[in-house]
Amino acid sequence: MSEQAASPATAKPLPLEALPDRCEVLIVGAGPAGSACARVLAQAGVDVLLIDQQPQGRDKICGDGLIPDAHKALQRLGLLEPVMSLAQHVAHVGCIGPRGGRIDVPGTLAVLPRRQLDQLLSQAAREAGAKFIAPARFEKPLEDEQGRVIGALLKVGDALVEVQSQWLILATGAVPKALSAAGMCERHTPSGIALRGYVRAPSMVGRIKAMDVVWSQAVRPGYGWIFPAPDNCFNIGVGVTDSHSAVGGKGSKKELNLRAIFDAFVASYEPAAQLMREGELVGDLKGAPLRCTLEGARWSRPGLMVTGEAAGSTYSFTGEGIGKAMETGILAADALLAGRQKSWSEGQVREAFEQSLRALKPKFDLYQRANKVNAFPWLADLLIWRAQRSPRLLQRMSGVLNETSNPGNLVSLKGFSRLFLE
Repeated sequence: MSEQAASPATAKPLPLEALPDRCEVLIVGAGPAGSACARVLAQAGVDVLLIDQQPQGRDKICGDGLIPDAHKALQRLGLLEPVMSLAQHVAHVGCIGPRGGRIDVPGTLAVLPRRQLDQLLSQAAREAGAKFIAPARFEKPLEDEQGRVIGALLKVGDALVEVQSQWLILATGAVPKALSAAGMCERHTPSGIALRGYVRAPSMVGRIKAMDVVWSQAVRPGYGWIFPAPDNCFNIGVGVTDSHSAVGGKGSKKELNLRAIFDAFVASYEPAAQLMREGELVGDLKGAPLRCTLEGARWSRPGLMVTGEAAGSTYSFTGEGIGKAMETGILAADALLAGRQKSWSEGQVREAFEQSLRALKPKFDLYQRANKVNAFPWLADLLIWRAQRSPRLLQRMSGVLNETSNPGNLVSLKGFSRLFLE
C-alpha cells in the first residue's frame, strides 16, 4: 500500500544524544495504546518519554478496522477528525455465513492502515509534549532494592542506556519478549493468529463496500475478511482467535497453517477470488500473533503497568483490538493523573488501573463466548437467517458493534430461544 503524503507532517524522533537519563513516565511501544497514553499524560504536563523498537512509519499486521470503540477513544484524544479525514468510511459490517447468507449490520465504521494510524497517533503524542525515540529497544526493567521498577535499560543503536522513571508503561503488543523480560508474561502462546495482505484493485471499488467478515468450513476454526481501504486498496485476511485451543496449545501452533487457510478462503469465497484475480498484491502477506480477552499477562507490578495488546486487549470472536488498545492506554494515563491529583500511593494508582481493566473484563468474556461462531460456522448461518427476518435482531447485532448489546447473548441458550420468538 502506498505511503501517502496525506499523513500529518512529522517531527523527527530525538537523536541518541538527546535521550534523557530520567523522566516521569517511560512508555515502551508507540502503537495505539502507548501513543494514546503518552498523549493524555503529555497534555496534562507530565514528563513523558515514548519509545518504539522500530522507526516511525513501520508496518503493523492488522485488519485496520475502526469500529465505534475506536471512534470514541479517538474523540477523547481529540484526533477523530484528522483520522477520519484519512480513513475509508464504511457504513456496514457484512456478515456472510457458510451457505452464502448475508446480513449488513450498520455501524460507525472506517478503515485506515496501521502504518498511517500509528504514525498519526505518535505524532499527536509529540505535539502534546511527549519526547519520542525510535528505534530504541526495551531490554529489561531497572529495579530498586525492594524490587520496584524505577526505569528501563534500553538499546539504542549499539549503545545500552539506562533511563530512570517514576513509572514504566509496557505497550509492546502481542509478542511476549518484553513481558517476559519484565516478569509480566503469564502465557507465551498467543491466543490468536492472523494473516493479512493489501490488494490494490480499482475495479473492485464499489463492489465490496462493507467490512465483510466471512465464516465457512473452509476457514474453520477462524474467519476471513475483506475491508475496503483508502487508495483503491483492500485489506484481506484470515484470523483464528482461539488458536492455542484449536491446535492443542503451546508447541502445536505451527500445525495451524494460516497460508493454507487464506488460500482456502480465496478459493471458497468468490469476492475474494475476484479481488485476487483483478487486483495486485501490494507487498507480502504477513502474519502476526494476537493476545485476547485481557489474559496472558499480569497487568501491573510496583512501578509498572501493562496496556494494549500486551495486556490482551484484543477481542476474541472479531479480533478487533485498536479501540480497546487505545482505551486501556487512556485508562493507564487516567490512573496516573488521578494519583497525581489525589496524592495516591503507588499501590492505589495500580489498583485504580487494574479496577478499570476488571470493569472491562465481563465484556471480553462475552466476546469469548461468542467465539463459538468461529468453531461452529453454522451458528452464523442461523443468526444471519433470523436477522434477515427480524429487525430487532439486526438492531441487537448493530448494538454489539456499538457496545450496547452483549455479543455472547447472541449465541447463548436464551439468545437462541429469542431467535425464534422475535
